[in-house]
Amino acid sequence: MSKQSSDNNVDTNDLHDQFDDVWGNPRGWKSLTIVNHTTVGIRFMLTGLGFFLFGGLLAMLVRTQLALPGYDFLEPDMYNQIFTMHGTVMMFLFAVPMMEGLAVYLIPKMLGARDLVFPRLSALGYWCYLFGGLILCASLLLGIAPKAGWFMYTPLSSAVHTPGPNSDFWLIGITFVEISAVSAGVELVVSILRTRAEGMALHKMPIYAWYILVMAMMIVVGFPPLILGSILLELERAAGLPFFEVARGGDPILWQHLFWLFGHPEVYIIFLPAAGIVSTLLPVFCQRPLVGYRWVVLAILTTGFISFGLWVHHMFTVGIPQLAQAFFSAASMLVAIPTGVQVFAWIATLWLGRPVYHVPMLWLVGFLVIFVCGGLTGVMLALVPFDWQVHDTHFVVAHMHYVLVGGMFFPLLAGIYYWLPHFSGRMPSMRLGKWGFWLVFIGFNVTFLIMHWTGLMGMPRRIYTYQTGLGWDLPNLISSVGSFIMAIGIATVLLDIVLHFRFGQPADNNPWKADTLEWSTHLPPSPYNFVSLPPVRTRHPLWEEPDLGERIDRGDFALTVIDHGRRETWGVEPLTGKVREIVHLPGNSWLPFIAAAFIAFTCLGLLSKHYWVALAASLVAVLALLRWSWENGAHPLAAPDARVQPGEPPLHSRTCDGPGLWGMGVTLLANGALYLSLLFGWFYLWTVSPNWQVPDAPVFDQRVLLASALALTAAVLWQRPVLRRLRRGEGEPSALLTCFAGVATLGLLHAALLLWAILGGDLAPRATAHDAVVLVMLGYSLLHGVLAAVLSGLQALRVHYGYVCAKTPYEPLVVEQLWQYNLAVLWISYFCLVLFPPTFGGL
Repeated sequence: MSKQSSDNNVDTNDLHDQFDDVWGNPRGWKSLTIVNHTTVGIRFMLTGLGFFLFGGLLAMLVRTQLALPGYDFLEPDMYNQIFTMHGTVMMFLFAVPMMEGLAVYLIPKMLGARDLVFPRLSALGYWCYLFGGLILCASLLLGIAPKAGWFMYTPLSSAVHTPGPNSDFWLIGITFVEISAVSAGVELVVSILRTRAEGMALHKMPIYAWYILVMAMMIVVGFPPLILGSILLELERAAGLPFFEVARGGDPILWQHLFWLFGHPEVYIIFLPAAGIVSTLLPVFCQRPLVGYRWVVLAILTTGFISFGLWVHHMFTVGIPQLAQAFFSAASMLVAIPTGVQVFAWIATLWLGRPVYHVPMLWLVGFLVIFVCGGLTGVMLALVPFDWQVHDTHFVVAHMHYVLVGGMFFPLLAGIYYWLPHFSGRMPSMRLGKWGFWLVFIGFNVTFLIMHWTGLMGMPRRIYTYQTGLGWDLPNLISSVGSFIMAIGIATVLLDIVLHFRFGQPADNNPWKADTLEWSTHLPPSPYNFVSLPPVRTRHPLWEEPDLGERIDRGDFALTVIDHGRRETWGVEPLTGKVREIVHLPGNSWLPFIAAAFIAFTCLGLLSKHYWVALAASLVAVLALLRWSWENGAHPLAAPDARVQPGEPPLHSRTCDGPGLWGMGVTLLANGALYLSLLFGWFYLWTVSPNWQVPDAPVFDQRVLLASALALTAAVLWQRPVLRRLRRGEGEPSALLTCFAGVATLGLLHAALLLWAILGGDLAPRATAHDAVVLVMLGYSLLHGVLAAVLSGLQALRVHYGYVCAKTPYEPLVVEQLWQYNLAVLWISYFCLVLFPPTFGGL
């Protein structure tokens, strides 16, 4: 690889100035255009902190109401809103976004990259998170917040039992926020696999990156079931489609399945990045490598896999068959094995090392104590007879907080203290830090340890008051006092962090003597992280080469030429870390902010029932996203100069396997999880719902659906040989233009036939759940068909402008994946809706 350094008489300061010109962040209103991962990650974390404080205030109101029997501090309706919003804010607006924000900030620095692979996607994710969270929280200030619980069980959350916009705020706001989570998940998966330092094979990655990779994949697969459930429930509330209403063929238990298909993996989505912090920090403060690196990686992968087989763990009391209860009970206990592997690795690292008990270590030890206790009660709840006794009591509340607060919040604060010098360039205070830890630790255990006892005495969850004489008076008062102690501890921690930015001692480079690459950057880091990209041959680069940061800063390594105006980082092979292309990254842009803002207007239009406003806003958002897609690849704004230095690989847009292919693949994986959840709902209702009504005759013209599928098949087959030649570097522009225009036309024909099948049939989606599911399945393919046709039309236009040709074959290969996905989905739907025997009374 080429090296540009002092050997070429390039002054180091001049080199950094050149990089600042290309990578620097604007100020004022233009700061809304920033897409750099450092800024976006910090924005995620600061916004998450704001939502955490809001959710914590709601928790204090709940504990105040429950401190005394018969207390009327809060009215029942307001208590239900506050209770629902507390759980919603902490689970959806704090825990996952905070962990994703920290990962967005750290992952490129740990992997030796200059940015994440899709910077504008990160920015879009942040703005969706911010706007969605504000819409959701505004509902409480307006007195119309959701009040059916943070899990929104039907039929309590349906229009009959919860009229008004309360539940709609949850369904629409959470779906909006989930766009952010899935966007960050796609971003992190592709960045970890494709943009590491040269030579950083998978088995040499920092352990934190393994945790984030599995977490991000779980988000990609685990969040779509909740998104689908929210869409279906909102369609039921707004349009009367009866997915969860028994009388018309639905089933409210379907919501629980969809919710917990997301909800139990969510626990591990929160826990795994926190455990990654523990596995990263313990070796640093013990000054020895993590014991059992390979075993820990295997445990991470196993935990992610098993977590998707546990969702019925939350549904033991709803009447599922005993065989299913036994299976899910065993699976719930099985997940303790990989978790135990990690715990023993941590204990062995402590045992074999020489721990130094700085403030981060206090939080790690507190985590070990609390999380192990939470794990033990989790095994208890995995036993069906015990779960029957304590289900929906304060015992479950206590267990959940021990697992989530102990498993996420304590490691998070350990990580915040550890990386504080990275954010500020200053060291944290030992005195205030210890006071904050002990107040939180004592307050937490006083609050929630006693809740196990009140739960065993039968105190239900979600009650706003209780009578005296039940034995709950003193335990609830103690819990409430403990919550205020914990709040004082958190205030102390926040005061310590704020004061540290002003009065903290300046930090040396790598002040903790850490081993990972993020400590080789400046403190605080520059927007480009590394002025030169070093090769990495070991898991502990800074222990092997302590002066690596100085060499990076001098420009001793690769990709130091910046006069072309591109933002660049390495693209590597996923397994070996061998460099195979230069990934050129987009710069600052208004488009993510504009797209997110109009998606927010769409949500507001839906909430206010102004559907024309929602439609207009959604169209503007789509136009912004299409404009975003236009400035890619060989477009002059994306790559003003395509030349590379001698010996360097080509730009990714000039290859056939750039990161965008991986991004589309991972996005379609999330899309497929949503579609499979819809299929699950179709077969579940057919199997379980007592009033599932199968029509005697088809409710749409099956021949039209077959014609639509054949048109889609023809489109895929037409472009396949053309794209095969394109991969070989062949293909005349006129042939490409004809192909993409023709494929787009076939795509529109396919969509028109689908629309004909929907509108020309006898569908009665408000009358039966059967027809409602059919409508959603056909509508799903219709939307995807229109999208694929539009994208292929844009490819034809890009051929005309010279942005796509034999030398720049990248983009059509990305779009091809969408066509293949649409084809598979439509034929599966055709089988389910036409060929499956029970569909129209065949059995």
